[in-house]
Amino acid sequence: MLDRRKVINALQTKREQFTTFEGEQRLQSSEASEKLARFCRLTVEQVRQLLDERQVEWPGAEPTAELDQAQTLCMPFVQRWHTHESARAWALDILRDVPVAAVDGSQIMPSKELSLPVAAIQVGWFINYHAAGGQYEKDVRFEVMGPGELASDDQSAEFADWRVNQRRFVLECEQLCVLMARFASEPEDRRPLCLFDGSFIISFAGQLRPDRAAPYVRAVEQLLATSYALRVPLAGFVDSSSSKDVLTLVNTVTGAPYVSLTDGALLAELLPGWGDRSPLFVCARGDLLSTQNRAGFYRDVVFSYVRLAQNRPPARIEMPAWLWEEGRSQQVLDLVRAECVVGANGYPYAAETADAVAVLQMPDRDRFFALFQQFAEMQGLSLNQSRKSLSKVARRS
Repeated sequence: MLDRRKVINALQTKREQFTTFEGEQRLQSSEASEKLARFCRLTVEQVRQLLDERQVEWPGAEPTAELDQAQTLCMPFVQRWHTHESARAWALDILRDVPVAAVDGSQIMPSKELSLPVAAIQVGWFINYHAAGGQYEKDVRFEVMGPGELASDDQSAEFADWRVNQRRFVLECEQLCVLMARFASEPEDRRPLCLFDGSFIISFAGQLRPDRAAPYVRAVEQLLATSYALRVPLAGFVDSSSSKDVLTLVNTVTGAPYVSLTDGALLAELLPGWGDRSPLFVCARGDLLSTQNRAGFYRDVVFSYVRLAQNRPPARIEMPAWLWEEGRSQQVLDLVRAECVVGANGYPYAAETADAVAVLQMPDRDRFFALFQQFAEMQGLSLNQSRKSLSKVARRS
């Protein structure tokens, strides 16, 4: 239980750190404005020439032809509404008869309070057909991980939580591929937009040992390859991105002094109106995967930052490069915008719903372990529960 007074006192002791950090961020923003002004005066050809001169293999991002179409890195959204009703009418018109599918996952980690290691993953999906009659589909895939799949590979006695996180990510990607395959025989205009809740650029995997990172890399490669092979639109949605790909490009091209902000903070003031977006960029992030030649698919991804809420930085929307190359990126961006109008707080409705379908909360966790205990008893397995766990149950009952 939190003691309010002690929390406030503890925060007060760090007050100077918070104010110093905020001041540094304001200074960074001021310096970034000057660098952005210089960058915005450059053409695509000039940017590419400067990148060649600097010989930076992974400059964070590379421009597309859209850079020459954008004034101050902004491509304004032409639609403007005075009421939510008119915005919703536009969104429903954009989405009419276009299926949108989303997948999300949740997990129950192994409990150290039980003598037998067991975990569970639930992947849920939602397909909204946006057809007359309101047809939609919700379902889940549930998978149990047993001792053989949770065993640690580093000689420790701990259960391997990383295996659960890895398996959840792989299952989410696999399920999206399954959904894409289901619609492959449909006419092009009846194939769904498939939403991935997150980024295809998996820098976090570079922090892992190569054998642990490999399943993440294979899952994203398969996801992008399936979208390309089946010609099913795919988009990754990142609501609060901490990426610095555009910033890295701007720093690389304009030179010192270098600034350190997220792309969202860098671009926020340049995208004032709802729906305004940056030009598309090719991802060229230099992380531990790409610089070790383990992420060749990074340049198969393009991205844009789109203003979808006034009280938050622009969201990052990614898609396979083939959609840009075949002139379909604007359609994808409009579909995502429309989903965010229909959804709440600037988040795609299909992704919100998939999350609600998949989520496993504390009561679900308790019920799962209760069912596991019943299963263990029926199978004659010896399942012991820690005294601390029994004590907590007694105190809370």
